[in-house]
Amino acid sequence: MSYDDDHEHHGSPWGPHDWSHGAPHNSWAPIIVSLGIGVFLFGFASTFAMNETMDNTIYSAGSLPIVLVGFAIILSGFLIWWRQDISFEGHYEPKSSGVPFKNIDIRKVGIWVFLMSEMMVFSTLFSTYIRYRIGTESCQAILDNHSTFSNGVPFTPGDACWIPASYFIAGSHSESWTISLGGFGLPDTLVPGAINTFALIISSFTVVMALQTAKREDLDADERSRKVRNYLAATLVLATLFLTLKMIEWFIGFNIGPFHAPSLMEDGYTIHNTAYPFAGSGHGEEHLTANLRLSASTFYVATGTHGAHVFGGMVALSYMTFKAHKGGYSPSNAVSIEYFGLYWHFVDLVWVLVFPAFYLY
Repeated sequence: MSYDDDHEHHGSPWGPHDWSHGAPHNSWAPIIVSLGIGVFLFGFASTFAMNETMDNTIYSAGSLPIVLVGFAIILSGFLIWWRQDISFEGHYEPKSSGVPFKNIDIRKVGIWVFLMSEMMVFSTLFSTYIRYRIGTESCQAILDNHSTFSNGVPFTPGDACWIPASYFIAGSHSESWTISLGGFGLPDTLVPGAINTFALIISSFTVVMALQTAKREDLDADERSRKVRNYLAATLVLATLFLTLKMIEWFIGFNIGPFHAPSLMEDGYTIHNTAYPFAGSGHGEEHLTANLRLSASTFYVATGTHGAHVFGGMVALSYMTFKAHKGGYSPSNAVSIEYFGLYWHFVDLVWVLVFPAFYLY
């Protein structure tokens, strides 16, 4: 094939591509998405700021248009990317040519490199949490020590001490109903986190089932596409349940029958609360006024970052479910679901670490 013929069939950088003539290398989508993310983060960072006394958060609506523009650019980049991918039927899977990834699928190398970078992100978040958790005096320990640090320095109201997120999430600060599960008592305020854990674990199973079904050659095309679509849609529903319960836990709370769990915001567990009246346990009327910024910041940044990854997976799942509905997955390109599954399993694994670290300890 001559260069001119190859160039003629290479496809527009806006898609769709003719994959039978090789992998496209002229897509604008990655550059557009990266630009959009930069604009979005710049606007988002400018939307919230601390006031001069550092005791409250100021919201500035002036930067909101920049946030929306960034989001629109990201969306347009993904639309271009998906327009190019929708035509991919497995005719051509590019291979790496250099050491140490020679003859390995380029997309597989890319997803593993991406997951290694994600590991660095979450390792940083967890190490920060561990550093502050170990290095900051526990508010409970201060009360146990009659409102002094272990080195004898008096605790001043408004100083930072550590109140774990589990103190609020597990209902340790208030009278809480308990749901009995086969003799095991589970505080009702812990239920959303427990449900989320099971939802993500099951969602990993549905992704695996989608991959296994897409590889089956004993099914006719219509039945295979329908089953793959259903498994991917189930994964999307479970991911949506996860984020919905997360928003309820943070902002809304729930009140179902005799079970009541206030939201974390209602409880005062916020990144700008410098005067939380911590009573602890077993101290009667004795309490201290604590600064929650350190504890709340590590909690919301870690769980929020994980939630953002779940949302990113939901966006991808929405497209993949649509493509499966159109019959876009078959044994020849089922590996695309496998690559997404690697990302999704990583997100699930991170939550398995987040849940005990913040919800139980």
